Amino acid sequence: MQTHPNVQAVQDALNAADARDGSGTGCQVRLLPDAVHTAAAAAAALDIEVGQIANSLIFDADGEPLLVLTSGAHRVDTAKVAADLGIGKLRRATPEFVREHTGQPIGGVAPLGHPKPVRTLVDVALEQYPQIWAAGGVPRAVFPTTYAELLRITAGTAAEVA
Repeated sequence: MQTHPNVQAVQDALNAADARDGSGTGCQVRLLPDAVHTAAAAAAALDIEVGQIANSLIFDADGEPLLVLTSGAHRVDTAKVAADLGIGKLRRATPEFVREHTGQPIGGVAPLGHPKPVRTLVDVALEQYPQIWAAGGVPRAVFPTTYAELLRITAGTAAEVA
């Protein structure tokens, strides 16, 4: 089966970063039988808690992309994040803005594998889980990792985002 270019880009980025999952094994993107467009759907497909899903949300931060990796158990408080970062206007990005900056569709945005690095915040709520799951470039692709690895491989900043 042909690998989707987005999935290959994410796997290549994981390999280049020597990314590890909760057991210390190299991260491998997995394809689920069906697309999972929500944290709840992904958690159900993986038989895990919804909080273990690292939602990759792209925001338009005064015209620049901001990736917020948030626990599937809660929503991003955009006013709080904007105030914490000194951003004038933080709003949910359009599908076109997301694709322009990540090369990936909403519902499948991975934490890495983008055309160029994107400023990233990683939700501190994810730290409580020994293993978390993130999107792999398309809506049915996911990969396991850890909070510490997400911070490392994305050069992200730990933040309270909810």
